[in-house]
Amino acid sequence: MSDSLSREVMEYDVVIVGAGPAGLATAIKLRQLNPAVSVCILEKGSEVGAHILSGNVFETRALDELIPDWKEKKAPIKTKVSKEKFLFLSSSSSFSWPTWLLPAVQKNHKNYIISLANLCRWLGEQAEALGVEIFPGFPASKLLYHEDGSVKGVQTGDMGLDKQGNKKDTFEPGIEIHGKVTVLAEGCRGHLGKEVIQKYALDTGKSSQQYGIGFKEIWKVSPEQHKEGMVMHTAGWPLDHNTYGGSFCYHAENNQIFIGYVIGLDYRNPHLSPYDEFQRFKTHSAISKILKGGKRIAFGARALIEGGLQSLPTMYMPGGLLVGCDAGTLNMPKIKGSHTAMKSGMIAAETINEFLSNNESLSGYAEKFKQSWIYQELYKARNVKPSFNWGLIPGIVFTGIDQLLFRGYLPFTLKHSHADHETLSPANEIKKIDYPKYDDVLSFDKTSSVYLTGTNHEENQPIHLQLKDTNLPVNYTLGKYDEPAQRYCPVGVYEIQRDKDDLNPQFVINAQNCIHCKTCDIKEPTQNITWVTPEGGGGPSYANM
Repeated sequence: MSDSLSREVMEYDVVIVGAGPAGLATAIKLRQLNPAVSVCILEKGSEVGAHILSGNVFETRALDELIPDWKEKKAPIKTKVSKEKFLFLSSSSSFSWPTWLLPAVQKNHKNYIISLANLCRWLGEQAEALGVEIFPGFPASKLLYHEDGSVKGVQTGDMGLDKQGNKKDTFEPGIEIHGKVTVLAEGCRGHLGKEVIQKYALDTGKSSQQYGIGFKEIWKVSPEQHKEGMVMHTAGWPLDHNTYGGSFCYHAENNQIFIGYVIGLDYRNPHLSPYDEFQRFKTHSAISKILKGGKRIAFGARALIEGGLQSLPTMYMPGGLLVGCDAGTLNMPKIKGSHTAMKSGMIAAETINEFLSNNESLSGYAEKFKQSWIYQELYKARNVKPSFNWGLIPGIVFTGIDQLLFRGYLPFTLKHSHADHETLSPANEIKKIDYPKYDDVLSFDKTSSVYLTGTNHEENQPIHLQLKDTNLPVNYTLGKYDEPAQRYCPVGVYEIQRDKDDLNPQFVINAQNCIHCKTCDIKEPTQNITWVTPEGGGGPSYANM
């Protein structure tokens, strides 16, 4: 589409991309500080919360600061953690680790089991009550720049284009939205965040960013199977000791269990299917008894950012800021990023208010961030994730020394030695994994799982999963890695199809199935796949995730 197309222009003081916890906290704090500041939020989901997925055991620290009377305002935060368990699993047994031996960072007795999607919906209501304008269904498709190279704002996606990029009868051009400051709060692996990190070299001197793929299902179980407030985590089976990952199992309200699995995307085996590891996990005797007689009512998956402090890019640029998981503020040992995302947004709001009021530089964000509790939290957690490069047992031993004996203050910082897309071994060097068939009781196929996400895309639109080289999957990746996109994608977007004689392989992209997890953009070994925004409102429609 030609950039010479005449477009409507809207002007705001602050433009925020993403109505997740970071973006909403930024907007709320801004309007609290200065009700005269005009703020808008663009959200690619069909509604606030539609694309939000998290475990989620929620720490209220940032919310306590932002909205101290959140209980009186009926925030959807009710189920307090009442009991904790940690299990090590082998293929046939389990061992319960005493919770008093867990590092403080992994204890949850003051936290709540919540739906982050519903919390974001509530935060959206608080933001709108303060005068923030929220536009769901309007993805920010591209960044706009001033002649001096500073960020000018964003352009929303054109609507009504066919697969070839031609205008349909329903065509509507995207809108330019200009701001004195643009805040990128897209969540993990935001495509605009990815652009500015590269454009302004914000990751210079930093470790390679690290990611995981997280799965979550909601199960409805009988009252006899339910222990409201129970939080359980596991490590070990079905993963081998060289693959980073583990599970969560949270007993929420209404006889619901939130169960899920996280696998580090630095895994080495190209035959590994993160989706199938999760499905297999649920068949373990220690897990199946929890779900016995229950019904799966929701499914979702999302990449999460795990690099920590040593991978955190510079979070300011001319005309803009990065907040939350767009930068990488998640605390991996805690398995929590909502409170840190919110706090980063609140610090951003303070910085922006000073910028607009006193013309102070946005670079002040860095010092404010370093002086806050979020920096101290990430500093103490910085060595946990990289220590697991040595394997499960050495990583656990080191974490115990780091977190229990030194409280996170060891006099050195471990670095991440690789990017996730660099770690796969050639397929012919590693034995294939024989995954069991789905039983439709505990384990389910990808088609039924996609159905539960409520995912929908306009079929006749440009494919939002773009290949830099359309021949590379068949000519290179298939031979060397047995085309891992068939397995790392959790919903079957990528397939290798052959003719009736099992010849002439074709790489097929089922973009309509995409749930916007971003795993392909991260893990593809040649970085040949780029995720961009589809037509507005497309993607999953998560209700209570």
